[in-house]
Amino acid sequence: MKLQQLSYLVQVVRNDFNVSATARRLDTSQPGISKQIAALEADLGISLFQRQGRQIIGLTPAGRDILPRVERMLQEADNITAVAADHRGNRSGSLVIATTHTQARYTLPEVVERFRECYPKVSFHMKLGSPFQIAEMAMSREVDLVIATESPHFFQGMVMMPCYRWGRALIVPKDHELASCSRLTIRELARHPIVTYSFGFSADSPLNLAFAAAGTEPTLALTATDADVIKTYVRRGLGVGIIASMAYEADKDEDLVHIDCSTLFAMSTTYIGCVRAAELRDFGYEFIRWFAPHLTRDLVQAFRDAATDRDREQILNGLELPRR
Repeated sequence: MKLQQLSYLVQVVRNDFNVSATARRLDTSQPGISKQIAALEADLGISLFQRQGRQIIGLTPAGRDILPRVERMLQEADNITAVAADHRGNRSGSLVIATTHTQARYTLPEVVERFRECYPKVSFHMKLGSPFQIAEMAMSREVDLVIATESPHFFQGMVMMPCYRWGRALIVPKDHELASCSRLTIRELARHPIVTYSFGFSADSPLNLAFAAAGTEPTLALTATDADVIKTYVRRGLGVGIIASMAYEADKDEDLVHIDCSTLFAMSTTYIGCVRAAELRDFGYEFIRWFAPHLTRDLVQAFRDAATDRDREQILNGLELPRR
């Protein structure tokens, strides 16, 4: 039984039992993967996969029992490698993060620039998507860190730590009737088509809750994952835009009127998360601290060790999150 064989087992499952897709993703041959899986089953003396002809269609009961143990073994092998690298003073490696367009565009540039200056030998990768896509990346263990807003319960197996709170703003062209509105209300806002984030009206979002509390429903003209796309369509008159306040840039968006919505919608919290079972490299802890200075290595470790939500709440006791 070899680690490579165990890795192939996990990867075939993660690629929906498609050996060809697994081979393409791992840049190897389909016959090579099939041969290694057959050798693993021969060593164990059992079948791990259900087959229909030559096609793998699922896991056997034994395969289902063994899979989580294999995943833990592979994770611990990675952890050993990571710990050894840090003890050697090795400042090379890779860091993969998944985040939204808004975070990548408005909050991360300075952090990434600093990271690249301090760790030039670390390969840095940023994957962008909606919060739901980011959660899928986390579930498939494609990333080391995630940065996302709201719904930390989507990120199973991740330790989600609060970074900062942020509010929303309404943006409209200067000649729009709401540009001179002295007291904006939800009902007034509901009279206009809205352009906002694709996740803006998820079930537990502040926007959805605010409209429901006012007894009215919004008219969605368009949704997008990128604040700059939202601004483009607001400029073209498709509707009024609701974006994160941090995404409004006075020098670049001077043709748009910014209206604070902090009295209409509850503040949101942005979280950074790491895989609970994975050992973070030293540069991973540094990245977290640069993004959220209150998240020191000791505090991150305390979050990782916390067993319940109540334990995590106690860690945050008395800590006031910054606002953006």
